[in-house]
Amino acid sequence: MAPVLDPVAADALPSAREVEVVLLLASRRHRYEGRPRDGATPAQPGEDERRDRVELRAGLGIVGDRYFAARAHVHATVTVIGVEGLEQVGRELGIPIDLVATRRNVFLRGVDVEALRGEPFSLDTGDGPVLFRGYRPANPCAWMDTEVAPGAFRAMRGRGGVRCDPESDGVLTLGRAVLRTARPVAAG
Repeated sequence: MAPVLDPVAADALPSAREVEVVLLLASRRHRYEGRPRDGATPAQPGEDERRDRVELRAGLGIVGDRYFAARAHVHATVTVIGVEGLEQVGRELGIPIDLVATRRNVFLRGVDVEALRGEPFSLDTGDGPVLFRGYRPANPCAWMDTEVAPGAFRAMRGRGGVRCDPESDGVLTLGRAVLRTARPVAAG
């Protein structure tokens, strides 16, 4: 189903751009705890954190994710990241990047995600817009060097995504989407 432009969202967020939701990730538990040198907690048999669809709740995050309604993650329940930035990191490091290893939630192609910091925006994958507010950068951590690739911690600086909170309930699915912003945002 093609995304439908909501006239209310269009008034508040007049700049629209078609993007692609490449990957959605929701994990019920933390996998990067303790010291990176000790390694990540392995996935449980049959555990797949990739989703075709995620349900979001205003102010709470992604239903079923480890940060859903987590008090310590106020204004950081969802992390949106740009795929183009990760592809550039891979080129710099000379390896393909496993997107899942970055542990972000919403992977977008077609927009400079880093420009969404401090900004309201919406994503509509066909079930109506989900409103977000971008807050702070999702700075990479030392885990990136052990789980993504040596050098990824430094290479991902400024390309680690944006910590957000959903400001409305809704659903995101993989595929084409309309991103709406208050002012134009460059391509990724």
